Amino acid sequence: MKPTLLVLAAGMGSRYGGLKQMDGLGPGGETIIDYSIHDAVEAGFGKVVYIVREYFKDQMQAHCREKYGKVKCLDGSPLEFVFVTQELNKIPSGYAVNPDREKPWGTAHAVLMAKDVINEPFAVINGDDYYGKESFKVLGDFLRSVEGRKGCYSLVGFQLDHTLSESGGVSRGICESDANGMLTKVEECHNIVREADGKCYGDNSVTGAVHQEFDSKAPASMNMWGFTPDYFAFSEEVFKDFLAQNGTELKKEFYIPFAVDCLIRKGLATCEVLHTPSHWFGVTFKEDRPGVVAKFREFADKGIYPNPLYK
Repeated sequence: MKPTLLVLAAGMGSRYGGLKQMDGLGPGGETIIDYSIHDAVEAGFGKVVYIVREYFKDQMQAHCREKYGKVKCLDGSPLEFVFVTQELNKIPSGYAVNPDREKPWGTAHAVLMAKDVINEPFAVINGDDYYGKESFKVLGDFLRSVEGRKGCYSLVGFQLDHTLSESGGVSRGICESDANGMLTKVEECHNIVREADGKCYGDNSVTGAVHQEFDSKAPASMNMWGFTPDYFAFSEEVFKDFLAQNGTELKKEFYIPFAVDCLIRKGLATCEVLHTPSHWFGVTFKEDRPGVVAKFREFADKGIYPNPLYK
């Protein structure tokens, strides 16, 4: 079985100042998604599903044809690509939406856009985050192990101090797990930074605590998830409840951690916290860009990745 990689690439890059998904950061003009797909293929994935916005769908498709036209899976078959759009009006029928709302409904809504094109265990990643080779291997192994099962989910937990930006505060899901390594709680926290004392501080959106100290070694969610395909039906029911309460809101979003937490509490799923030695990096802010460019150049110079990445 070859798991599928679902790439969340519908973000508009408001803080970055442009489409991060299309920014060439590698020495050969590679995007961060290019590296993620390279690592996913090495880890045995067989299909890539992009979640995009309609207005840049054609641009992304042209990029894929150019970059990945000759890419083969480990078994020699062509790597398959599917494009699905996330738009504000793509919600279950019978629910009202505030006519002044402009943004789509968040990451869990974006995943639901792929419910008709994925029937196998699948991974979810952000299009503007570099996760590392080891992370894809760990997640690919997990997904193959749960083929044919239901309610078996996973989260790749990155050490919190491996996920921070030097350019400003970031949002992370701070995770807690039980003795068996199963996720018991994930709290979305914002404005997390490492301060002069070397400790990590941020604001907890769940408890309302401001400038809370966090364990720098705690596992943090970087939106790298693994799901069995039943997740679509389960999360759509959670989304309906969310819309019933928040459909008229202008900014509230339906996030993956919220959906997973609901399913765990209802006893419909378990979520194993997988660990990775990889260091995250990405382009949350435009000031992050030079450091990311330098990191990919270093990878090429050390032979960690071929240069160019695709031929």
